[in-house]
Amino acid sequence: MDLSKIINSNIAGIEPEGISTFSQQIAGTPDLIKLTVGEPDFKTPEHIKAAAIKAINTDQTHYTAPEGAIETRRAASDFLAKKYDVHYEPESEIVITIGVSEAILDVYLALLNPGDEILIPAPAFPVYAGAVQVAGGKVVFIDTSNDGFKLTADKLAETLQHHPNAKGLILTCPNNPTGRTYSEAELKAIADVVKNYDTIVISDEIYSEITYGGQHHSFAKYLRDQTIVFNGLSKSHAMTGWRLGVIFAPAPLMKQLKKVHLFNTYNISAFIQAAAIEAFTNGINDAAPMRDVYKQRRDLVTSALASVGISVVNPEGAFYIFAKVPDNFDGTSVDFCLALARDAHVGVVPGSAFGPGGEGYFRISYAASFDDLTESMNRIKSFLAVKND
Repeated sequence: MDLSKIINSNIAGIEPEGISTFSQQIAGTPDLIKLTVGEPDFKTPEHIKAAAIKAINTDQTHYTAPEGAIETRRAASDFLAKKYDVHYEPESEIVITIGVSEAILDVYLALLNPGDEILIPAPAFPVYAGAVQVAGGKVVFIDTSNDGFKLTADKLAETLQHHPNAKGLILTCPNNPTGRTYSEAELKAIADVVKNYDTIVISDEIYSEITYGGQHHSFAKYLRDQTIVFNGLSKSHAMTGWRLGVIFAPAPLMKQLKKVHLFNTYNISAFIQAAAIEAFTNGINDAAPMRDVYKQRRDLVTSALASVGISVVNPEGAFYIFAKVPDNFDGTSVDFCLALARDAHVGVVPGSAFGPGGEGYFRISYAASFDDLTESMNRIKSFLAVKND
């Protein structure tokens, strides 16, 4: 029997996710400094870990409500209200998910009929496009590389003229892989375009607490009735392994999203929700000291790259630098990153993994120690010196 014949054609046609695939490809490199994955090197704050331990010791180890315990949803609601002046009803407009990865798939499965289009400004986190294919939809990329790696209202209006029935638009702020953010005026301009269409904005704000030199603005402030917001604790509280995300959406949409979530995972562990309550309340400002360190690391890396003539997209948030492959390198972004791993023992991600507009660039995660970043920059300098010779 040919088992390949029974596989869902949507799944069979999906390329493996580019970041993890490339990371695995170079994983066997000796003495490799990995700057590939967006994994905070900070420890989860002690008071959050203590809350989880207490929950386990008091037998909070059973089912909660599928959408999350009401206490968890209230804490998430209060967090968003206090931080960004965005308000969602805990009872009917919030679902706690197993990370934003589940949230992405929940939303696509709830929204998309076969062939429905999702607009994705690129370069973009590759899971967005892959999950569209899993749900049977169609990806429409919007290349932002000629617009400073930001979606402009004019480019969006032009795209929607050609795709007026697009079901959704992904907006990531701050952005992965570029670190770009949007001003209040830019978000309002995008909202003015979208409001003329039956299009939902899916606003991934998982890096909202890691912004430099300005306040994060949630897209929901400007077009709440057409917006689904993702957020969570992975990046802000160094809790990637806890797998806690949140979907915020208007009640009519959430009524349908809840169905998908229930069939998908039922509920997230009760003791992890206890940790989340602690993070959203007593840990409301836990990200601030981490953000300050990330900013110092960003400046270290951008300065080092500039000293050897590598131009970068200046990050205003998140913890990534999108750097240009040197013009005199003969090869693709994959070729460059493979050579960098092989010869300099530094692991970064090729820009092509992030879709249109990414070729010719590579992504560095500076969620790593100062020592590792300093050593990796020295290795890159030596690598380029050899190549130039």
